Amino acid sequence: MGYDRRDILSAGLAAGVAAGAVGAGVREASARSRGADAGDIGLVSGSAIDQAPVLQVALDAATARGAPLELPAGHFRIGALKLRSGARLVGAAGATVLEHAGTGSFITAEDASDITIEGVSLDGAYRALADADGLVDLARCTRVRLRHLRLTRSPANSIALNASSGTIADCVIDNAVQAAIRSLDAAGLEILHNDIADCGNNGIQVWRSEPGEDGSIVTGNRIVRIRADGGGTGQNGNGINVFRAAAVLVSGNRITDCAFSAVRGNAANDIQILGNSCARLGEVALYAEFGFEGALIANNLVDTAATGITVTNFNEGGRLAVVQGNLVRNLFRREHEPVDKRGHGITVEADSAVTGNVIERAPTAGIVVGWGAFMREIVATSNLVRASRVGILVSNDGSAGACLLANNMISGAELGAIRAMDGNGNPVGADLAYGDSGDKRLAINGNMSV
Repeated sequence: MGYDRRDILSAGLAAGVAAGAVGAGVREASARSRGADAGDIGLVSGSAIDQAPVLQVALDAATARGAPLELPAGHFRIGALKLRSGARLVGAAGATVLEHAGTGSFITAEDASDITIEGVSLDGAYRALADADGLVDLARCTRVRLRHLRLTRSPANSIALNASSGTIADCVIDNAVQAAIRSLDAAGLEILHNDIADCGNNGIQVWRSEPGEDGSIVTGNRIVRIRADGGGTGQNGNGINVFRAAAVLVSGNRITDCAFSAVRGNAANDIQILGNSCARLGEVALYAEFGFEGALIANNLVDTAATGITVTNFNEGGRLAVVQGNLVRNLFRREHEPVDKRGHGITVEADSAVTGNVIERAPTAGIVVGWGAFMREIVATSNLVRASRVGILVSNDGSAGACLLANNMISGAELGAIRAMDGNGNPVGADLAYGDSGDKRLAINGNMSV
């Protein structure tokens, strides 16, 4: 159904907008073939007045008719705007800017379906969002489509989804105080081809309130310059942070210049970290840690990090991994840290295969197997370790489990190709590359040291 000039004029007066700013009523349109034009309802570009009431009436009317609301180019200040099922807010190819007016939340929806926001720039202006977690804050929404958006200057997250499904694609997001995209308890979510930069704590967060299957797909994003303003030991400062969420696929992303990790999975069962390009990370580039079962880390490139790949915390139940076909190079030690200096290429602890990887320039060790008693059933075969202080370190703790080291090539190792490691991570004893360790837990065969 249509709506007339009196509806819009009434809404404009209620919002304190001058009557002269309200134009003629939205012209009638073919119900489902075209949208309403918000320029006809009197949105005033550059006005300091909160125009959300006018916009809300127009959006609700368009939604009721099954039509998108097409916004004109311009810069409009709005406060709280609520989207209902079927709402479609479409900007003029990025030339439509909605700036937060500083009154309550910004764009929200609850228990809605088939929401689309496309082609709009959203500027939070660092103004408080009341109880909202993001500039776009959606709870229990299905089939959401957020596409071709530009989001900046959020005082919290830029996009916050709770128990929602849909797609976030081709967005440009920067300068969020918290994360660019935060998903909690996703119900089927794709995060694709977004450009993310300069965020305070994380780039993309895929979390669950309790451990469980999540199945989110995080693919083809570019993420740069992520800080850790909130501090901590790894919960912040990551390009992609997966927490308690099982069966998440993280693939084909370019992630650089993060305070901690490029991809960090914490208690994330069956995580797949595939084909990512990562550089200049302040801690471990690719991480599977704490109480997880199942991690596939393959075909990634890591250049410059304190450690390339770590599969750890068998003491907390962290186990079961394949680390295959990765290229890891140019590692460094964090000499300013009192204990955790690292400088490792790949580290694993339990029920894992490490095969076909290439590691170059690891200042502590190329491959580290186990830590004290925390080692069980490790296979490390057909790896190449070049120009590293030690090629392979393996725990010498008497209560550790079994390990097979076979057919690896170690080139230019300063302190030995294969060495036992004490509980502090230091090499002890003779080089084991060609000798019998005397430890029946260890099988060392067919390795070459050059």
